[in-house]
Amino acid sequence: MTFLYYLFIAVHIIVCLLLVGIILLQQGKSADLAGAFGGQGSQTAFGPRSAATLLTKLTIWGSVIFMVTSIGLTIMMQKNVGRQHSVFEGTKTTQSVPAKK
Repeated sequence: MTFLYYLFIAVHIIVCLLLVGIILLQQGKSADLAGAFGGQGSQTAFGPRSAATLLTKLTIWGSVIFMVTSIGLTIMMQKNVGRQHSVFEGTKTTQSVPAKK
């Protein structure tokens, strides 16, 4: 159970970082100067159409994996709620009586 939990956390963090990078790489429709004059995106590495398709597919798959890992981690944490222990477990509690004036 713990190996699977840490695996989900690692995958979740990696997907989060990849999603941030993929989203920042995307440009809005006609975001560059050539788009203002009706030109095709000449500065993109994959051409104007295939780059949007590739980044869109990566965003969709990344978001699906993000949602699955989020739900999986939530379910795993709900099962572990009864097993959690307090930091103060095993220490004696003392009560001090306030001094009367």
